[in-house]
Amino acid sequence: MGILRTDKVSGLETPTSVTGSVSFDGVNSALVITENGDHFDFLNSDFTFECWIYPRGGASNNFGTIYSKGYDYQFYWKEDTERLETYLSSNGSSYNITSGANSRDGSVPANKWSHIAHTREGNTFRLFVNGSLLSTITSSLAIGANAVAARLADYGPAPGTYELDGDISNLRVLKGTALYTSDFTPPVHALEVIGDTVLLCCNNPDSVTAASYASIGTSHIITTAGNPTVSTNNPSLTRDFTGGTEFSGVTTFDTQGYFVPPSGTTEQRGAGRGIITGSGNPIHYISIHTQGNSQDFGDLSYTPAGYATCASSSTRGLVAGGYNAPTGNNTINAITISTTGNAINFGDIGHSTIYGMGGCGSNTRGLFGGGFKSNSSNNGAELQINYVTIASLGDSEDFGDLIQGVRYVASLSSPTRGIWAGGRTNDSAPAANKNVIQYVTIASTGTAVNFGDLTYSGSGGVYSARGFSSATRGVIGGGVISPAYVNNIDYITMASTGNSQEFGDIPGAISHTAPMSSKQRGIFAGGYAPLATNTMTFVTISTTGDAKDFGDLYSALSAPAGMSDSHGGLS
Repeated sequence: MGILRTDKVSGLETPTSVTGSVSFDGVNSALVITENGDHFDFLNSDFTFECWIYPRGGASNNFGTIYSKGYDYQFYWKEDTERLETYLSSNGSSYNITSGANSRDGSVPANKWSHIAHTREGNTFRLFVNGSLLSTITSSLAIGANAVAARLADYGPAPGTYELDGDISNLRVLKGTALYTSDFTPPVHALEVIGDTVLLCCNNPDSVTAASYASIGTSHIITTAGNPTVSTNNPSLTRDFTGGTEFSGVTTFDTQGYFVPPSGTTEQRGAGRGIITGSGNPIHYISIHTQGNSQDFGDLSYTPAGYATCASSSTRGLVAGGYNAPTGNNTINAITISTTGNAINFGDIGHSTIYGMGGCGSNTRGLFGGGFKSNSSNNGAELQINYVTIASLGDSEDFGDLIQGVRYVASLSSPTRGIWAGGRTNDSAPAANKNVIQYVTIASTGTAVNFGDLTYSGSGGVYSARGFSSATRGVIGGGVISPAYVNNIDYITMASTGNSQEFGDIPGAISHTAPMSSKQRGIFAGGYAPLATNTMTFVTISTTGDAKDFGDLYSALSAPAGMSDSHGGLS
């Protein structure tokens, strides 16, 4: 048996650098940050801008831009004086807040790493180098807002001028917090996302454009101009182990005990958060491991009147389609599950406005299959499966087809399989209801394969059931066996094939619930019974038995969608 020696695992005697930097050539390289809101228009807000900088000289006209947001906010390294200078405007035409407030000559030398910070607290602006307060100015004016993208190493109003020849590492922007107000000890660890962080970038040793953000609920896509590159030159920051030992990346031990520590941070390893949305634009969240009522998360960018669907990885959730009278919707929204805030636009479902799809996914892909669209040739139910890469943005692509086109279909997934169960083809019930279970391999493309049948539906089929899963078992419950709502729950073993088996019952007959699950527990939230309800019930997936009361949604939802960060064995 392999033994993990807890007294030896940390190995902190000689910590090594874990951070990255981005190198700019001073000629034609920059990073461009999509605004996506007003998070870089500081106005009267407290803020913090900080990073490490390694200037090499060769700045354009002696000015090497560190960061600019149009005319209104400009932050430079000045080559001839080796100092920082800031230029701030409230009107976009004159530097009426400051014109060149600086950090003193020689304070930021070339060919050396320096930690720099610019903050605002109330009416006081401060400039720091390596923790020392070197400049203070006072102004009550608001920094002007503009539509120009924020840029690193390049002057935004006139791209290609005042470019920086140097490296930037661990650049962090906070809006709402002045993190430094007096002399401080510069950080020795790689910076992390904290409250009010709107951007953390230039810290990935493998990617120029990688970025993180905190509670704003909105991501900012970074693109390149010219050819900025990842640099091996870095300020030698180490990871902060004060919270305990951390395994980063995929770490394995070759022992007879087959002990494999999980990869990723705690936040990334399936924290058990469930998301309910898609009936109107509100987003709710719960902690699946506990019991209690839902809380407000934020809002979608569109307002489906139910019948949307979801797909999620362990960190990001997608909401797609939905009913908008008299047709469907082809919008896809994205959220970061571990935070709160409003959704951002992800892209479109490529083939049509649609509702009543079934969504499932892995840590890499989201799949959307079936649904209703007005121009469908399959008796009002769609055959097509579409897919997206969850970590990116963009429109969906064609994956393949279902065996049977269905809408109002239950969907769930294992780490490898996407599964759809039941559904209906048109409004001529009960003959149009289906009991087929069909599946695909998520990492591939192609036509679905028959899995078996739902048994609780009898010969008539069931629609508007909902499904969730652990890594091994899928659970499908509720729905309509025309003309009645039902409370049945069935289960399947997802790695095999075959008909479903009886699991238990939901306390009341219900359809169109929002399903979500952790590795142990599954939840049916809201739904139609035959009026909108705010109840939530749960089961332990590995057992069988009736569902129990979990708590209440803060509002009744008739046809919501659900997702989580730990469904289907995600970690």
